[in-house]
Amino acid sequence: MFEIFEYEFMQRAFIVGISLSILTAILGSFIVLKRYAMLPDALSHIALLGVGIGLVTHTSPIYIPIIVAAVAGVAIEYLRYKKQLYSDAILSIFLSGALALAIILINLSDGFNASLFAYLFGSITAVSNEEMMLTVGFTIFGLLLLLGSYRKLLFVTLDEETAKASGIAVFGLNIMLVVLSAVTVALAMRIVGILLIGALMVLPISTALLYKENFLKSLVMATLFSLVSVIMGLLISFYLGLSSGAAIVLVALLFFITSLFLNW
Repeated sequence: MFEIFEYEFMQRAFIVGISLSILTAILGSFIVLKRYAMLPDALSHIALLGVGIGLVTHTSPIYIPIIVAAVAGVAIEYLRYKKQLYSDAILSIFLSGALALAIILINLSDGFNASLFAYLFGSITAVSNEEMMLTVGFTIFGLLLLLGSYRKLLFVTLDEETAKASGIAVFGLNIMLVVLSAVTVALAMRIVGILLIGALMVLPISTALLYKENFLKSLVMATLFSLVSVIMGLLISFYLGLSSGAAIVLVALLFFITSLFLNW
């Protein structure tokens, strides 16, 4: 079994996967409790627009999606919080608009190819050393930010209006959460895939909430579910030759279904 780690691309995949499994679980926990579960899906399609821009302009397939997703994330939160627009409507507009633009840009480039499918569904062989270092560094940075603002962020997540009345910088914390989510989604597309990353951010915390524990315990459980899902998914992907993103999400879905029956 351990011969899997003799391959450098698998070493990179596990390092990136483990890093992202922790970050996506924690971010997803706050997002789901804010009733913002469609945000990762919207951001993933916006990241696809970044991929399309990168393909047309022959620029970085890493940084363009990150920048595009982060800017769009700020715009989404601005419209939701400052303009008081319905969040589901905003997410639907950005998702469909980004997807339409992405398809047009992809058609203008070389069209659908193997490289694009790696972005859509994830590929364990696609992670480069640069992406690995960037992901690990951003994960550490993101976790430090979340840890430093944990209590305020939890307050905002559970009761935004009361938090605002208490003098907490609600808009700033929301922007931080959205931008962290946007960058995480863009980084995770290599392992999990653009079309599946939303499920990885939502399923672990949804599974943990079935056990009806307090938030901190649910957060720990969600992280464990996410971590095991990624590790098992990567192993299945390697040995059975399946898409890494699909394998990871199916394992996470299995945890959810099993927990659903256990807590019926």
